[in-house]
Amino acid sequence: MESREVVEEWVRRFNRCDAVAVAELYREDALHLPARQHCIEGRSAIQKMFERDFAVAGMTCIPAVLYEIGASVVLEWRDTSGRRGCGAFAIRDSRIAFAYWDETCILSDAKSST
Repeated sequence: MESREVVEEWVRRFNRCDAVAVAELYREDALHLPARQHCIEGRSAIQKMFERDFAVAGMTCIPAVLYEIGASVVLEWRDTSGRRGCGAFAIRDSRIAFAYWDETCILSDAKSST
């Protein structure tokens, strides 16, 4: 799979809340770095992180921008509850070697106060 295809498949599996299937896209020695948290090391630990996250929150990833350059992919996303964020993925041998994930909470009907 090309780098972009790996991330597109990641989104599909993530939206099914299938921690096992999501983790299969990571290399055994992968690193997953959620913003403001400790780095998660290894496929097994990444799977456990997704299992915990999926158990407590219904999450949806709606891609807004998907940008590929070589083996790197940047995903700008939103969800139905007003959250938005960005993910950066480094792909090696059709698997995720490194992922950085950040989100901000923005209410969809928020108005700017200028």
